[in-house]
Amino acid sequence: MIMRFWEDTGQPFDIHTRLESRSISFENRDGGKGRGGMSASPLGIGRKGDPARFVAPGECIELWDIAGPGTIRHLWMTTTQSPEIMRATVIRGYWEGSDHPAIECPLGDFFGFAHGWTPPFESKVHSVGQRNGLNIWLPMPFTRGARFTLTNELDYQIPLFYQVDYTIGDGHPETIGRLHTCFRRSNPTVLRQDFEFMPRREGVGKFVGTVLGIRPLAPQWWGEGEAKFYLDGDSDFATIVGTGAEDYAAISFCIQQTPFRFHGVNWRERDDRIDTGRVSMYRWHLPDPIFWKTDIRGTIQQIGLNGSNPATADAYKAMFVERLDDWSAASFWYEASPSASLPALCPLAERIADLPTVEPV
Repeated sequence: MIMRFWEDTGQPFDIHTRLESRSISFENRDGGKGRGGMSASPLGIGRKGDPARFVAPGECIELWDIAGPGTIRHLWMTTTQSPEIMRATVIRGYWEGSDHPAIECPLGDFFGFAHGWTPPFESKVHSVGQRNGLNIWLPMPFTRGARFTLTNELDYQIPLFYQVDYTIGDGHPETIGRLHTCFRRSNPTVLRQDFEFMPRREGVGKFVGTVLGIRPLAPQWWGEGEAKFYLDGDSDFATIVGTGAEDYAAISFCIQQTPFRFHGVNWRERDDRIDTGRVSMYRWHLPDPIFWKTDIRGTIQQIGLNGSNPATADAYKAMFVERLDDWSAASFWYEASPSASLPALCPLAERIADLPTVEPV
């Protein structure tokens, strides 16, 4: 069972609260009280009259537009299980009437997995089922409004089912952080230029995690690069520095498919080699958040090994080599609203290049 990590709803047995529960799906587009399931099917009114839609090529549909204060507590979606669809379909979230999104991310990466495909897994933030049942559990508070859209950038239509569960009446102060999500990809990376998974942000905030995708472009082990967080005026040297790529995901000695609550690898493409095949891994800084007061930037190096089984620490360091690989990241953080625009989302062709070949389900 996934344990939720916010406490504003009290203990499970606490029945006295100012909060009211609401839900939006195609069966109740505005979340109105007593207004769900009013459409008709051949079976009659209220008999599964509007469970799903087909999103046309290039179409942007509004998923919800909720007046605050409130908190989005759970989002479930499903569509065809296809790497191309998971990268070509973009979810955007706008807080407090902003004209630019605070969340802009391909669907699959927003729901916790890189490369557009994953076996079933769960973490503290996500759970994904065998047939592409997509869930995210991060709380998303707002004070005046929350609007989300979904855009199909492909040249064919896709089916869509969804349901968002939220509360209204929450007593959030204006200073509360709103969820932000940004997607980045570098295919390939630039030699000796660390991949930036968390773009520079200014103001006050809290970094809560990232989903990383790696496609090695050369043999030999690729994961010696250190993750670094530059905080509050750091320039050449960072305040927080890790010890290796798989170490940032809190596993060790190369890659094992190990999806844990706060960290792990939800997909390793090759079981027979440590140095080839796509990898999707994640790290959630929920018990150990990374706070910043004025600014933040997060990077990870592309460093590998030329050799194996070193006998000493000096022999180990002598094997380090700079690499070029294919890296992607969806990073999640909270900051106040209004906030600055996100970096531009990379074009469709860049997002869907070199995805795994997986037959749609």
